[in-house]
Amino acid sequence: MKNILIYLSLFISFILITGCEDVVNVDLKDDQPKLVIDAAIKWQKGTTGENQIIKLSLTNNFYTNEIVPASGATVTVTNSSNTVFDFIESGTTGNYLCTNFVPVVNESYTLTVQYNGAIYTSTSKLYATPPIINVQQETVTGIDGSDLIQIKFFYQDNGAEENYYLITVVNPNKVIPEYGALSDEFFQGNVMFGFYASDKTNPGITLLLQVQGISKSYYNYMNKLITIASTNSGNPFATPPVTLRGNIINQTNQNDFPLGYFSLGETDTRNYLVQ
Repeated sequence: MKNILIYLSLFISFILITGCEDVVNVDLKDDQPKLVIDAAIKWQKGTTGENQIIKLSLTNNFYTNEIVPASGATVTVTNSSNTVFDFIESGTTGNYLCTNFVPVVNESYTLTVQYNGAIYTSTSKLYATPPIINVQQETVTGIDGSDLIQIKFFYQDNGAEENYYLITVVNPNKVIPEYGALSDEFFQGNVMFGFYASDKTNPGITLLLQVQGISKSYYNYMNKLITIASTNSGNPFATPPVTLRGNIINQTNQNDFPLGYFSLGETDTRNYLVQ
């Protein structure tokens, strides 16, 4: 629904720019809010991983940037030995915190969220991640004659199994992180790298570079999500993409599925000062 509103808004703007002087007010009906579950458990190498957060919110009207917290839920994560880790809400923020989580590579965990009379569940395992072993920087000349800084950060793939990775770069000159999903299909057992280039990367800033081991299904999900985020921009006549469904099931009403994904993985992070 929100995507439809985006295209209608762009279409209205296009009409106004091309000479229409009348303001067009469109009364757009809102869908029922959907629950959004941001349940990405990340275990940074070298830490205990005991402090974790799961965020619950509700979808909102296109015309506002306000995030509506889903407050009052009961959130737990249970491991294969039936040890339950409680995630307790901080105030009424929709942020549910755990301070005693025990991350174990290849362990299976089940997420359970009880909210507004419905029960949502998902099961996944925690994936291992190789360390970042090197970071390289190169400056190239673009077609417009300007310099462009390129960053590569390298890690060793495990040749004994299929592996999938989520690459994250946080640039302080950009509002949101940037992501990439990689497979070792053509790089089995070799050194792989994350690649980043942006005209908003300049000497003196510090980039946060992160690699995380993920499941094949989460790799497919993120690839689709990244594609949706990067296509159809600026085209008011494009067909809105379908809502992307994650791996969390509404056990009370399976047709009313939530948005979001439950994932667990080690992460390795490097803070890199751009030269």
